[in-house]
Amino acid sequence: MPGADGVDPPMSRVMATAHAACWLGALALALPILASAHTAPPAPVAQAGAGMDRAALETFVVDLLNRRPELVRDALQALETREQIAKAQRVQQALVTEAPRLFRDPDSPSIGPADADVTVVEFIDYRCPHCRRVSSTVADLLAADPRVRVVFKEFPILGADSLLAARAALAAHRQGKYAEFHKALIATESINEITVLLLAESLGLNLERFQQDRSSPEVGAAIDANYALASALDISGTPAFVVGRQLIPGAPSLVSLTEAVRAARATAQQARN
Repeated sequence: MPGADGVDPPMSRVMATAHAACWLGALALALPILASAHTAPPAPVAQAGAGMDRAALETFVVDLLNRRPELVRDALQALETREQIAKAQRVQQALVTEAPRLFRDPDSPSIGPADADVTVVEFIDYRCPHCRRVSSTVADLLAADPRVRVVFKEFPILGADSLLAARAALAAHRQGKYAEFHKALIATESINEITVLLLAESLGLNLERFQQDRSSPEVGAAIDANYALASALDISGTPAFVVGRQLIPGAPSLVSLTEAVRAARATAQQARN
């Protein structure tokens, strides 16, 4: 028979137990993190007896966290900080271990001198409006600094047309026309089968070879390698830049990108001395 609150007594007990379990979980999360942050545990916790049964412990925890709800907040904030630090450390390690694939992969097209002293890497999706906007910044950087090379990682994440564009760009690369194709494609609002074919034709590409290359396993493998590289660096959006040991998500200004290049150049110079 339902109780006064309209809920069967067994269900009331289940809900109460679940509520207590949530608080227990929060406390289990809170105490180790707060302890690691050198925060002294509340006095009642230190006094909790090892022989306390489950019901008494649940009552104790619910009472404690009702009185001190900031423990959960502090624990979650500490956990978030810990995860951010761990993520930054993983990315920094990946920037070291993945450097050959980032900066010296022959399947990745580039613009700029082969003997440049600083290489900038951009993860790009041709349908990304931010990539289109930052393309002028990249062009300005290359024009202003003849010792910079930009490597492009085709990273199609915005659907089938993005993949079509990435495959087409890599096919143009295999005919030595990547820079021209890239410049025209990044300025194209509507990307589809017809536009990429017209673009290839306008640049004088061998269309038969272009068609074969863009559907080839080799081009597919190059894109898959970029997906794996982005995953290792925790990159999930475009554009994203790597300059030296610095990962820059989003579309940086020319000032920010120039400063990152300057810092990478200085670091490389120090390493040589």
